[in-house]
Amino acid sequence: MSQKDAGQPVSGTQDAPSPIVVAVDGSAEAERAVCWAADDAFRRRLPLRIVHVVERGPYDIPRFSAPEWPGSLVASGRKVLTVAERAARERRPSVEVTIELVEGTTVGVLRDQAAGAAEIVLGSRGLGGFTGALMGSVSTYVATHTHGPVIVVRPGGEEARGEIVVGVDDSPQSEPALAYAFEQARLRGAVLRAVHAWQLPVHAFAPEISYDMDEIRQAQHRVVSQRLGAWQEKFPEVTVVEDVQSAHPVDALTDASARADLVVVGSRGMSSVGAALLGSVSRGVLHHAHCPVAVVRS
Repeated sequence: MSQKDAGQPVSGTQDAPSPIVVAVDGSAEAERAVCWAADDAFRRRLPLRIVHVVERGPYDIPRFSAPEWPGSLVASGRKVLTVAERAARERRPSVEVTIELVEGTTVGVLRDQAAGAAEIVLGSRGLGGFTGALMGSVSTYVATHTHGPVIVVRPGGEEARGEIVVGVDDSPQSEPALAYAFEQARLRGAVLRAVHAWQLPVHAFAPEISYDMDEIRQAQHRVVSQRLGAWQEKFPEVTVVEDVQSAHPVDALTDASARADLVVVGSRGMSSVGAALLGSVSRGVLHHAHCPVAVVRS
């Protein structure tokens, strides 16, 4: 069952643009996510779809058909949607807004919604719907298992700082994250800080093995320059700061997030130095960043 409110279209093309989808559950974190999503829909000239999920019962009872849904859950969901819709319209009156009430599991619904969405936006923690479970685990799962950009709106970053942070490694899987980060920096007129953190492999600390640290540092700078080159040509208006440091990627990105409007990471990649899985990095950043985090899968 869905409710839709057609606002003023923002695109004159025949093909309907993919919407930005934001999940709401009545929590303060979800309200923050709605504001972020409305702002991004305005910047990108995309419609906004606000979704509330009515969860199944705790014993995995069969799905209700629409007329048989428990009245209290439906009434509560409609109220949540109405409040969220009002907040979005007040925030960005020119953005087209629709609302949708869906029965299912939050993770399953958002995964399905992602198939036709420009991006998924959700709060870092929330009420979690029927069971009252915290949404922290939901946001982490959706961000690391859903294709396309998933933005987890953490507290912080409400005041524009004029900087976007993106994690860079030497894997092709980082390309979608770079594309998203450059576009966000362009739309916001922000500086893009490309963070590449590297660590020596464990065996490097064996006394019988010697390493030329200057050569290693130069090699890491080449990784960043080569990865960014094509994107800088495509987005010449974006100012890029190359931030290459010897540190754990989670620590480097978390530190940079304190001065950023958004941190962008890939969902999985393999760095040849230290062989660190970016999947674990994205999870670490989701838990510790000081601003919203975008996890981008190809």
